[in-house]
Amino acid sequence: MLTIGIDVGGTFTDLVAIDEAGRTVFAKSPSTPQDQSIGVMAGLDELARRLDLSRTDMLAKTQRLIHGTTVATNALLERKGAKVTLLTTEGHRDIIEMREGLKGNRYDLRSPPPEPLVPRELRLGIRERLRPTGEVLTPLDASSLASAIETIRKAKATSVAVCFLHAYRNPAHEIAAVETIRRELPGVYVSRSSDVLPQIKEYERVSTTIVNAYVGPLVHLYLHRLEQRLAEAGFKGSLFIILSHGGMAPVDEAVRLAAGTVLSGPAGGVSGSRRCAELLNIPNLVPFDMGGTSTDISLISGGRASLSAGGDLAGERIALRSLDIASIAAGGGSVAHVDAGGTFHVGPESAGAVPGPACYGNGGTSATVTDANVVLGYLDAAAFMGGKRPLDSAASEAAVDRLAASLNLSRIEAAAGIYRLVNLRMADGIRLMTLRRGVDPRKFALLSFGGAAGLHAVEIARELEIRRIIVPTIASVLSAWGMLTSDLRYEASQTQMGASAGVAAGEVRDLFARLEQQAAGRLRAWFDGPLHIERSAEMRYGAQVYEIDVPLDGVDWQAPTLAGEIERRFHDRHEELFTYASRDQEVVFVNARVAAIGRVAPSEQARRHVGSPATCAPRSTRKAYFGAWRDIPVYALETLESGHTIDGPAIVEAETTTVVINSGDRLTVNDLGWLDIEVRL
Repeated sequence: MLTIGIDVGGTFTDLVAIDEAGRTVFAKSPSTPQDQSIGVMAGLDELARRLDLSRTDMLAKTQRLIHGTTVATNALLERKGAKVTLLTTEGHRDIIEMREGLKGNRYDLRSPPPEPLVPRELRLGIRERLRPTGEVLTPLDASSLASAIETIRKAKATSVAVCFLHAYRNPAHEIAAVETIRRELPGVYVSRSSDVLPQIKEYERVSTTIVNAYVGPLVHLYLHRLEQRLAEAGFKGSLFIILSHGGMAPVDEAVRLAAGTVLSGPAGGVSGSRRCAELLNIPNLVPFDMGGTSTDISLISGGRASLSAGGDLAGERIALRSLDIASIAAGGGSVAHVDAGGTFHVGPESAGAVPGPACYGNGGTSATVTDANVVLGYLDAAAFMGGKRPLDSAASEAAVDRLAASLNLSRIEAAAGIYRLVNLRMADGIRLMTLRRGVDPRKFALLSFGGAAGLHAVEIARELEIRRIIVPTIASVLSAWGMLTSDLRYEASQTQMGASAGVAAGEVRDLFARLEQQAAGRLRAWFDGPLHIERSAEMRYGAQVYEIDVPLDGVDWQAPTLAGEIERRFHDRHEELFTYASRDQEVVFVNARVAAIGRVAPSEQARRHVGSPATCAPRSTRKAYFGAWRDIPVYALETLESGHTIDGPAIVEAETTTVVINSGDRLTVNDLGWLDIEVRL
């Protein structure tokens, strides 16, 4: 039997298949932004060919298919989501514009206010009101709701977000409103806040619910279209979707919580990075994932990836738990240009999959990072994608020449400038992910993956004074591979606000027991294997306006001092994060959270004996620019054996990735067959 992971990126769709013996086969296919399922099916054809099977036979042998999609991400970034109507408590329809009273850049007096996803005329007030305790103050008014439904019908809205004041305490009004909407407007996607995010903080709740309604219809359409195409192709196994928190869930759950898929693809990369940390016994890694359109940076500290609940994407707050990932607009397709003031930039605009870099031959004319790598000799134009998709080096040279002329530079100076500038941008991204969190990147190893990362990893590590780089053999498809190491996950949360000193142990115990029953019950509908429960609390000091997440693993839930133990955990966690704790201040317990996790045993990774292999001979040499034009030895990754060492400068090539090693750097092949690079500082 097989399991297959599929990661749709901006330029390529990556696919990985693993069988019961741990044999790993991967493939790439161009992404098809107009309908991602087309690229997925084409990728499955290529994967089947590499397995020496027909697509029908391969899918018949596949028990589980795990998918990371960028449908929700693209809908938000491109503002191409559904037409949404918001139903909210009368008098509260402008919360989405007032936000938290802060601008993105509070010192820019000219910055325009963000454009809300729902225009004001489609934000409809409903006569109803709950007290903060959940007690009904004003019953849900049927005529007010009927009038709103008629407005929805006339506006031809395709999605409705329902977010009433204090619904996290009592969802009765929201549930009644949703039942009426579904009865009167069948086929309209409906998202209610008490289902999406049953927590205090009105702006976070309404924003997350609107985002869910905005992307939900597109996610629903795409996933059900993909399900249909897979079924027609002979797939009878289970289709799971990676969510932003790194766990996977069935299609219906991903459709219900569509806002939870906005980091679906990058989350697979973090799951894979966590697995790499286990296999390498290196608990501290900086995962560096450079693809065609963007670079994703995260952090594995102590073998764990951090989760946060305060994420933003495209200016929209999404308060669902997600892995802590920073994305920057720097990839192989990033366009180099000179602005009106004569300043040289690389990105944020990307050539994407279509037309792509100039060297792709799809009509692109702008100089990109990939074109610079071709001009510098780092990429072999004839061997790209195993020679099945050769690059047009003349087109790269022409594109870089046009840029060079505008800068009054030579071709090689312009290409080297693109390479240097994009490296600095990505190094700055890693600084934001590490130094801003009080983490010294010099104490971490850099995990390089994504199709383009190996071309830049050594120079980025040198810029950051990172001494060690790991490049897995599956680097170009590690996000898809990582999806196969992900567990199933369902999270339940509830607000229980109050000073911890006044919260009784029995009250806390009962709250977590209810959430555990809810989460485990939901997960059991998808999974009959072993379950693991994670508990945490979001807490703050009384005068603070933000909460921190406090893990509660190992707490004695039967102890009479339970509330005091949770408070102590908060102080310790605050000190760990911010270097101080105010142990004499009042502590406020805000949200309880439980995650039910269905453990999926990852496939074993074959290890090789590290002996004294024969001399490592290069496959060829070619001219490349390392400060000057030099004849550089080129090695084939598939011929390297565990124990081999290579001193730079050198280039290591595989079908889907290239690794550049500079002078003074040393590469060693470890017992997994992965590249372990020692960087000269």
